[in-house]
Amino acid sequence: MMNKADRKKIIQRLQEILQDVEQDIRELEELTQPIAPDNAIGRVSRMDAINNKAINDAALIKQKKRRKRLQKALERSESDSFGHCTRCGALIAMGRLEYIPDSTRCVGCV
Repeated sequence: MMNKADRKKIIQRLQEILQDVEQDIRELEELTQPIAPDNAIGRVSRMDAINNKAINDAALIKQKKRRKRLQKALERSESDSFGHCTRCGALIAMGRLEYIPDSTRCVGCV
C-alpha cells in the first residue's frame, strides 16, 4: 500500500501534468481550425497549412487520450488499489509513478 506522502506527491504530479495537457489541447484546438478556401495564401503555403493541420490534429487526438488517462488516474487515486499493477497486483515502483503517474502496470507487466 502506498503511504500518504507518496500518494499526495503522485496526485500533485497528476494535476500538474493535467493542467499542461489542458493547455496543450487549447492551443492545438486553435491550430486545427479549418483553413478557409478563400484565404489568400499561395498554393505551397496552403499545402503547408494543410499538412500542419494534419499533424496538429494527430497531436490533439493524442493529448485528448492522455487527458482521459490522467483523469482516470485521478479518480483511481482515492482507491486503495491506486499504485498497484492492474495485471499482477504488485506495487508499481514509485520512480515509475513519478515519471508516468497515470501508469496502471508495473515494469514487469508492461
